[in-house]
Amino acid sequence: MKKRVAILGSTGSIGTQSLEVIAQNPELFEVEVLTANNNVDLLIQQAKAFQPNVVVIANKEKYQLVSEALKSEDIKVYAGNEALAQVVEMDTIDLVLTAMVGYSGLLPTYNAVKAGKHIALANKETLVVAGEIITKAALEKNVDLLPVDSEHSAIFQCLVGEFMNPVEKIYLTCSGGPFRGKTLQELEHVTVDDALAHPNWDMGAKITIDSATLMNKGFEVIEARWLFGLPASKIDVIVHPQSIIHSVVQFEDGSMKAQMGVPDMKLPIQYAMGFPKRIKNKFPRFNFLDYPSLNFEQPNTKIFRNLALAFEALDKGGNMPCILNAANEVVVQAFLNKKIRFLQIPEIIEAAMNQVAFIEKPGLEDLIETDNETRTVTELLTGN
Repeated sequence: MKKRVAILGSTGSIGTQSLEVIAQNPELFEVEVLTANNNVDLLIQQAKAFQPNVVVIANKEKYQLVSEALKSEDIKVYAGNEALAQVVEMDTIDLVLTAMVGYSGLLPTYNAVKAGKHIALANKETLVVAGEIITKAALEKNVDLLPVDSEHSAIFQCLVGEFMNPVEKIYLTCSGGPFRGKTLQELEHVTVDDALAHPNWDMGAKITIDSATLMNKGFEVIEARWLFGLPASKIDVIVHPQSIIHSVVQFEDGSMKAQMGVPDMKLPIQYAMGFPKRIKNKFPRFNFLDYPSLNFEQPNTKIFRNLALAFEALDKGGNMPCILNAANEVVVQAFLNKKIRFLQIPEIIEAAMNQVAFIEKPGLEDLIETDNETRTVTELLTGN
């Protein structure tokens, strides 16, 4: 039987590549739900091509546009975040691929888990903000959280067959972004365009800025803590500019497993969607002769403070990772809008972490309130 997939955030980078995987494997997958925030034109195009049962546009103001465009199709159209959070509970869904960017993916993912849906997780902020709550719910509902991030997919693949063997350490690899090796003086005047020029990966604007500041890697550290049940002391980050080794697992005997491949997000997407089976494809193959040397170095957390802040948030626990995420979303948008400088990003995030009330054992409602409070505080800190 075909696996019926709901794609949350189908018009983004991960969402569009997920649809490519589905298009290449029509005998294995069919689209049940597509959702988008604002990109009406692409959502309509996708809906007509893949004929899902349901389409949701989060921006209610654009409902009429989508509804009118799809009125001749046998597709139900809904709008708003409430519909987005509810549609994942449909009985006809086998797998929910969460490709939404940022905090907005939390509630739909949580509802999907509570409804017993297996999750292909590309929305790392879900586990950054509410890792303990999500993983506990997944355990209670016997739900698989299948990682889509290339680094976590790599770790997951390395752990297959090793679940009885304790892990000594995992190494999340990091390209270093466009500013690897730069000094603070050189980063004083970087532009938005400079920061959006990632050397290896094609991603959306927000994630690309997070990669330039290394916050993306910090989020991945927190995500790894919850996905693999490891303390921060067993998680390390290593800069690997070529992005060929996607991550490494070291076991108690000192043996190490690494997952390698060309930088192509369709590989981890396909692995998560097809798990436990690998699906034959025609993606580009890695050639050792194209990479006669692979390099590694330590990240500079004095220059890239966001990575250090993420480790601090993980160590503190409670609602601190939620504060970290909310503050980051606000400052990244402020930087993209050219309201703050690149080096102000970690400064403002750290200030927000010091100002917002700390809660040691937050529930979901506490986290929602923390997110709102942090955004208000951070907006003031950015001068808005």
